[in-house]
Amino acid sequence: MFRKILIANRGEIACRVIKTARRMGIATVAVHSDADRDALHAAMADEAVPIGPAPAAQSYLAIEKIVEACKRTGADAVHPGYGFLSERAAFAVALKSAGVVFIGPNAGAIEAMGDKIEAKKFAAKAKVATVPGHLGAIENEQQAKKIAAEIGYPVMIKAAAGGGGKGMRIARNEAEVTEGFARARSEAKSSFGDDRVFIEKFIENPRHVEIQVLGDKHGEVIHLGERECSIQRRNQKIVEEAPSPLLDAKTRAEMGAQAVALAKAVSYDSAGTVEFVAGEDQSFYFLEMNTRLQVEHPVTECVTGIDLVEQMIRAAAGERLSIEQADVKLRGWAVEARVYAEDPFRGFLPSVGRLTRYRPPAEGKHGEARLRIDSGVEEGSEISLHYDPLIAKLIAHAPARAGAIEAIGLALDQFMVEGVEHNIPFLSALMRHKRWREGRLSTGFIAEEFPDGFHGARPAGETGQVLAAVAAAVDFVLGERKRRISGQLTGRAVTRDRRRVVRVDDAQFELDVERGKPGGSIAVTFFENGGSKSHARTLESAWRPGDAVWTGEYDGKTIAARVRPIRNGFEISSHGARARCFVYTRSEAMLAALMPAKAAADTGKLVLCPMPGLVLAIAVAAGQEVKAGETLAVVEAMKMENVLRAERDGRVKIIHVKPGDSLAVDAVILEFA
Repeated sequence: MFRKILIANRGEIACRVIKTARRMGIATVAVHSDADRDALHAAMADEAVPIGPAPAAQSYLAIEKIVEACKRTGADAVHPGYGFLSERAAFAVALKSAGVVFIGPNAGAIEAMGDKIEAKKFAAKAKVATVPGHLGAIENEQQAKKIAAEIGYPVMIKAAAGGGGKGMRIARNEAEVTEGFARARSEAKSSFGDDRVFIEKFIENPRHVEIQVLGDKHGEVIHLGERECSIQRRNQKIVEEAPSPLLDAKTRAEMGAQAVALAKAVSYDSAGTVEFVAGEDQSFYFLEMNTRLQVEHPVTECVTGIDLVEQMIRAAAGERLSIEQADVKLRGWAVEARVYAEDPFRGFLPSVGRLTRYRPPAEGKHGEARLRIDSGVEEGSEISLHYDPLIAKLIAHAPARAGAIEAIGLALDQFMVEGVEHNIPFLSALMRHKRWREGRLSTGFIAEEFPDGFHGARPAGETGQVLAAVAAAVDFVLGERKRRISGQLTGRAVTRDRRRVVRVDDAQFELDVERGKPGGSIAVTFFENGGSKSHARTLESAWRPGDAVWTGEYDGKTIAARVRPIRNGFEISSHGARARCFVYTRSEAMLAALMPAKAAADTGKLVLCPMPGLVLAIAVAAGQEVKAGETLAVVEAMKMENVLRAERDGRVKIIHVKPGDSLAVDAVILEFA
């Protein structure tokens, strides 16, 4: 067994590998860029080695620097994590030449399966069903248009060395091929150092189902069941589960056997994933093979009880698999939600900054479910413009799918993140979405269910009442504390009016609030129709002033809500809704209704940067007439290129930035006359 392992990665996956290595008694070495000097993974490892500037091409993608770090520290093996160099055969070869073991598949398997074009050719020869497409690199835009027309729209333009949703574009017509080809090549070059792209048929209403395989250096390969990864945005997964609600035992066995056959054909000897696109009739086609550990591997670990990182380490050390196919049993259901630094209210655009508050829910047993959190950050960590915006992965494992969904929904409402925008409100709303709960999924789920973007769950009806009740209870507890302050003037005792008016954004609720006995439950009675109709709710909670999360029972059901003080009220988030809540007496409510609202500034003639990013290109000039839909600029954030288009016809008056400029969110790029 290895004495010391170097992890050639960063963030949560580096922390994940360190935890398993520590349990196995193996020393660890972290590498870090200048931007990650104070990162959690660098602090967790036994040793940390700086490897260069913030841009990945000059640090995490620099093979010679990783090899040099191995020599300096005496590491006898390297785990690549996912992304970066994890699927580079050249990296495995360079390590072998330096006498260092690569904890991953052999270079031949990486070359055969890691290149998406070669993988499809290989699968076709192995008689594995593949998606129709052009199995070759596209040389130019004209060829791309010709091939797309031959295959038939819609098509998918994909990076040959791609992964993680980068270098991928769907094109439904010739114009989108032109745009998508340029953007896919550019993203591929930036992310993988390889600008080759290919084209395949895009399957409408597809599901993304993948099989986890595990092999050793003695020719044994098994599979560990499937994962459903259909909930995606911008071709990147955000929610995964195991097993899939689509497959039955027969299809699972067929898909698993096909994945194992493909892996054996390339002498696969580590953990890897064979990805399929599946139809509602359980038909499936080989998509690609990822010759590395997947981001979503925890759901498989939960339902099988197998530590995939440990198995990778043992396989790399030459040990035989201790598990046979018959030993693999799927127990219960696991769901993973990826918490990203991105703004779901602005099209999921990336967000950067410092985590001024980071309070995840407690790991461990929660009723019948068990909660796990894989993260590479802590309070005070910086979410950088240079890397993937993943903050944490929240995983719930329960006996049944419904229980896992309930557990993860509650945990999301308990998850406090401040300092950057994040997608927790969206994930929380998703966990309560009827179609998701029923398992009727496709990779187009988000586009279909949120065609106009995500605007949060409406704080009205039952959700609004939950927010209003929590706001009233928080206000009540704060009032109790104020009345216990010592040294107050004597005189007539202060009595609290039970009746309150709670404004939740634009909704308004009138209610009574009282506590039966000190430390007991709080009763909230809602009034409707001018007070002629009422219904009571009971709240039980140990919430104390200063707690970031209110957790308790609402009419016997466990709920949680994030509470943040704002001027004259609270911002409360729960059930996917985020609202400003103000608790008034009736007279205060009447006066508040008379207060003038501040009008938003008119920015109709300005093009603002929607996220912190780097200007790659300005496609127009001052004085130029543009049409609606025409490209104005391209901004890169976290290795994803975002095209900014004109919303209407107009004439460009002035351009405020140039290519190469780094912009903050809402920075003015140009303005129209």
